[in-house]
Amino acid sequence: MLNPVNSLTLIRESRPGPLDVAISHAILSAVSSGEMGPTLRLHVPGPLVAFGRADRVTPGYGSAVRAAQAHGFTAVERLAGGRAAVFHESTIAFSLALPEPDPKTGIQERFEMVSTLLVRALQSLGIDARIGEIPGEYCPGRWSVNVAGKVKVVGVGQRLVRGAAHVGGVVVVDEGDRIREVLIPVYRALGLDWDPRTAGSLADRSPGLTTSLVIQSIERELARSFSLVEQALPPAVLDSAGALVDDHLPNVA
Repeated sequence: MLNPVNSLTLIRESRPGPLDVAISHAILSAVSSGEMGPTLRLHVPGPLVAFGRADRVTPGYGSAVRAAQAHGFTAVERLAGGRAAVFHESTIAFSLALPEPDPKTGIQERFEMVSTLLVRALQSLGIDARIGEIPGEYCPGRWSVNVAGKVKVVGVGQRLVRGAAHVGGVVVVDEGDRIREVLIPVYRALGLDWDPRTAGSLADRSPGLTTSLVIQSIERELARSFSLVEQALPPAVLDSAGALVDDHLPNVA
């Protein structure tokens, strides 16, 4: 059962490179310790390829990191689980940190809550959004969101720590070609089989969509369930994030 939440702190700020991931990590730590309440970070990131724990122990990890960098993407180690995922300036990153006395309970409920909320937000824009894994998709997951069962547009991951849970991921609004271009060599290096045709964007099917329009729709849907309180990044969180940056840098020769 989920810990009841009525209000969410909403943070929109982004920072370049590995600091961006470290900020979400610092927020999770602050929520875990009780310094912050339930917090959602919803922002437009820079170009990142975020690698998961399974990627780091793959023999081709170093080559995958270099492939990402060669395509103009900063390589980082992600906060939640899963395989390599891509963020860029036409995507939306989301990071929800919730206080949970027993985070091991409610794992599926948290996934369902976030994916369902995103599906409703996208459907309100006229998109045939559905929850479910597409055969051959990159970073596969049961709670991915696709368009018409054909193209993955949202990836969702979760991380548990003592006293808190993090649900985060990416919404691909436009420039799906950039996702494919970088993931083809990255996944080849990691030895992962996938179908590049399953990677795309919302704008591929609904031209004219922008990150601003999609963020507005997500926030409208959030406001149906939560009281949203917008806040700037606390200085203490930025300080903590600075100390966590090294935790999210790839350790490759």
